[in-house]
Amino acid sequence: MANLKIVEKKQELVEEITTKFRESQTSVVVDYRGLSVSELTTLRKQLRDEGIEFKVYKNSMSRRAAEAADVAEINDTLVGPTAIAFSNNDVVAPARILNNFAKTNENLEIKGGIIEGKVASLEQIKELADLPNYEGMVSMLLSVLQAPIRNFAYVTKAIAEQKEEQGA
Repeated sequence: MANLKIVEKKQELVEEITTKFRESQTSVVVDYRGLSVSELTTLRKQLRDEGIEFKVYKNSMSRRAAEAADVAEINDTLVGPTAIAFSNNDVVAPARILNNFAKTNENLEIKGGIIEGKVASLEQIKELADLPNYEGMVSMLLSVLQAPIRNFAYVTKAIAEQKEEQGA
């Protein structure tokens, strides 16, 4: 009877992790060995502020969930003390926050992750971390779209000034 309840709880946990792997835009796997409690608290706060869930699961449960979510290639990273950051809203934020934190805290090691349902290597996670966030990308797009209009306005103004000089 007690064993049956334990098995049911484990199955529920595997289903929870599977759902998170499937629904997250980005999941980043890290090794947190060597981080102090205060460092982990700081990291958790930074992640929470961006709407990112940071969880520690037993690797065996995470491996089963990865297989159920069809991302079993991530199982190679699920070794040793492992935590997973799940983001449903922002693809870039978890990679950016964890990468920046790892730069100042050498004990945090990014192992790999899943980006929009595809297993990503450490290099791909770091490339993703270097991208600007959504607001930054929108700002860059708007500046690119404004450039031709701005240039047209400058040319029009120059022509008008030239006509005024010729007329005077």
